[in-house]
Amino acid sequence: MLDGLRCAPPVRSRNHIRSGEMMERIAEPELMDEAAQARAYAEADFSAPHQRFIELFREQFPALQPRGTALDLGCGPGDITRRFARAFPSCHVHGIDGAAAMLHHAEAVQQGSGLETRIRYIHGYLPGAVLPLPRYDVVISNSLLHHLAEPQVLWQSIKAHAAPGAAVFVMDLRRPDSRAAAEALVEQYAAAEPEVLRHDFFHSLLAAYTPEEVSAQLAAAGLRLVVTVVSDRHFTVSGYLP
Repeated sequence: MLDGLRCAPPVRSRNHIRSGEMMERIAEPELMDEAAQARAYAEADFSAPHQRFIELFREQFPALQPRGTALDLGCGPGDITRRFARAFPSCHVHGIDGAAAMLHHAEAVQQGSGLETRIRYIHGYLPGAVLPLPRYDVVISNSLLHHLAEPQVLWQSIKAHAAPGAAVFVMDLRRPDSRAAAEALVEQYAAAEPEVLRHDFFHSLLAAYTPEEVSAQLAAAGLRLVVTVVSDRHFTVSGYLP
């Protein structure tokens, strides 16, 4: 629910749900570039889910000690980018996002962190972003997919920017069965958060893809990656490219 790369108006699907049917996806704006919104995300405490991202990466790739350079697609204010760099000190990280307001906070927080020489933030839009390197040894992404009206933007970008044999790790929200279930998740996990975060979390849940939809997206992209449900609101996509 945090990060986006491309800017487009919201596209709404039907939300009529017949008995036994999954709630249809309701897309949300792809880019989160309002100053107040970016500040709310930069100041929020996402330490638990973001550290879980790192733990799940280690679980999926237990023998991997990344070297070279990793690419973080949709890095937002850079919390996971910095956590990844600290977890793997032999690795540099490039984070890209289309929201200049998010990257402003990423750069500000990084000052004095000791990571200035190992992390580089890039303002750019997918597809077609110009990156410092042609290919990356690791590609990660957190909470970008559900912002994309066209999910192949993510999967084709991974194919375009990941080196042969690269490790790929994506984590995102999964769409619940109903609006009532989405509301319950907001109350369970974001009851004490500012209204802007509660609002965005709810609409991000409605905009999320199901694991079954993601499996179909991967098949269409020709990517042999594994979709794993890891919580009541998250799934991961992981594996090595050929």
